[in-house]
Amino acid sequence: MILQSLCDYYVRKQRSDQNSIPPLGYEESAISFVIVIEGDGRFINIEDWREGEGKRKRGKPLFVPQGGDRTGKDSWKTAFLLWDHPRYVFGIPKDGDDKIIPSKRLDSFRQRIHQVFPDASIDAGVEAVVRFYADQSNIEAAKRRPLWREIMEGNGNVSFRINTATDLICQSPSVVDAVAREFSRRNEIGLGQCLVTGEISPIAKLHPATPVPGSQATAKLHSFNLESFGSYGKDKGANAPVSNKSTFEYTAALNHLLSSRDRPSKKQCLKVGDSWVVFWSDKPTELETNVVDIFGDPTEDDPDLNTHAVESLYKAIDNGLLENDEGRIKFFVLGLAPNVARIAIRYWHHGTVAELAARIQQHFIDLKIVHGDGEQEYLSLSAILASTANDAKFDSKKPSLVYYKGKYFDVKPNLGGELMRSILADLPYPLTLLGAAVRRIHAAHEVTYPLAALIKAFINRDIRHSKRQPQEELQMALDQENHHAAYVLGRLFFALEEAQWIAHSSKTEPGINATIRDRFYGAASSTPITVFPSLLRLYPHHISKATKAGRQRIAGKLEKLVNEIIKKLPANNPFPPYMPIQDQGRFAVGYYHQRADFFTRADSNEGALS
Repeated sequence: MILQSLCDYYVRKQRSDQNSIPPLGYEESAISFVIVIEGDGRFINIEDWREGEGKRKRGKPLFVPQGGDRTGKDSWKTAFLLWDHPRYVFGIPKDGDDKIIPSKRLDSFRQRIHQVFPDASIDAGVEAVVRFYADQSNIEAAKRRPLWREIMEGNGNVSFRINTATDLICQSPSVVDAVAREFSRRNEIGLGQCLVTGEISPIAKLHPATPVPGSQATAKLHSFNLESFGSYGKDKGANAPVSNKSTFEYTAALNHLLSSRDRPSKKQCLKVGDSWVVFWSDKPTELETNVVDIFGDPTEDDPDLNTHAVESLYKAIDNGLLENDEGRIKFFVLGLAPNVARIAIRYWHHGTVAELAARIQQHFIDLKIVHGDGEQEYLSLSAILASTANDAKFDSKKPSLVYYKGKYFDVKPNLGGELMRSILADLPYPLTLLGAAVRRIHAAHEVTYPLAALIKAFINRDIRHSKRQPQEELQMALDQENHHAAYVLGRLFFALEEAQWIAHSSKTEPGINATIRDRFYGAASSTPITVFPSLLRLYPHHISKATKAGRQRIAGKLEKLVNEIIKKLPANNPFPPYMPIQDQGRFAVGYYHQRADFFTRADSNEGALS
């Protein structure tokens, strides 16, 4: 199903815009330097085709004939057609090479051209490259150019351009046709029934690489790289036969989707925790490219990007997306993660645009909670995951690191994938997510907006899927009618903390170093009986001190609030000896709601805190 859907996407892109995806036998690779030659093969110049500035310079992504894997002691035999690393194009040695290896690489590169073009005269550019190599002085002339040093020191690929054309020689129509013909003739392990199309076709022995960031450059989605993976005496790809054509189509489509992460617009790839997620559909749909903005972070250029994308989705649903033809378009989501020689499939989801749109909308409804004016209206996945973790230094060996607001956060592996799977399938969020959120609050002694939103969403989704009474669901803002002991205790804890704060914040005593939240939050939310009796004994002292300091008005408000909250606690067991993790979550939301409501009301009453 995955490979078939990717093949269909390749066909769709080829029909709608041939320039958007590589033609048969080609791939998208970065070209850094271009050798400009005359029609007779004479060297003219070296051009720098890299993009960016300084250390951020990168080769220009272009469609070039498909390369191959180069591993082992015979890697010098694998050369690419009309483009390659300088070690092959010029025979440049590398550290540790035998004396003969550089010349072998160069010979392989030249032989690859002769293999595809026995008669080089069919294309003026190819003939010019053959003549370029026929005269050793051309390479010597290239070595005298200022860019030669950068070619030697870098790893950028090199290709050729004839001076009368703007495109690379390997992109000329006759070269494209020759590559397609050679590809169609390829038959390394014989004919077989393709598992994707069902047709009898030449079967691919090895599949091209589809690397995700953090994986090896040769990592693949489909691979039999060791004899122990085979069966019944079949060799490599014959164990799960996929035709050469289908192999090319699915890998070209997947690499196209993965590379969209570097495109400024029409992105269809998003990093979620340790996974890279790609999105596509059977037919063009706005959600196909908007979904990355919906789940992603706002940019410096457009801080409201995420908000506009979610609002656009809401508007489309209001205008009938769930019932119209666009809503019936098939939509696909594939989550991938690096895993040594292979690419690990974290999750695979397929459905309709309408189903996905409704589930995304429900995700944001569940997250909605009162927050400050400067906070992000619709929380990105990075904001949610980062809120559950400590900040960390960048480490390339940790693919689960989440980048958010200029920092890296050490998120638990697989957590991002589990969260995304829950959203796509409309399932409860993973319990590990709630555990991470509660532990983070205990460690930081702070209930932030993302954590409160996440806990509220977790509890509400769990209630909805367990089919308990909807009255138990947490509201967006303070719920005066919520009598759940954990929620009420969270409210009470804030009121007691605020009483302590006003008692110790005056002109003569400007605040305190550690509040009861800093010292007792963890115990209060998990074992209330050990903390609340002591805090309630201290509470009258704090109110009295605030009153004597001239803060009668705010002290009176707090006394009234504490009395109202205590009345909501059960008389027989107001302070449980232990609260399970979900109740600890309710405690956090109760605390957050009461705090937000208290200061909102204070801000609306001039001088309320004086």
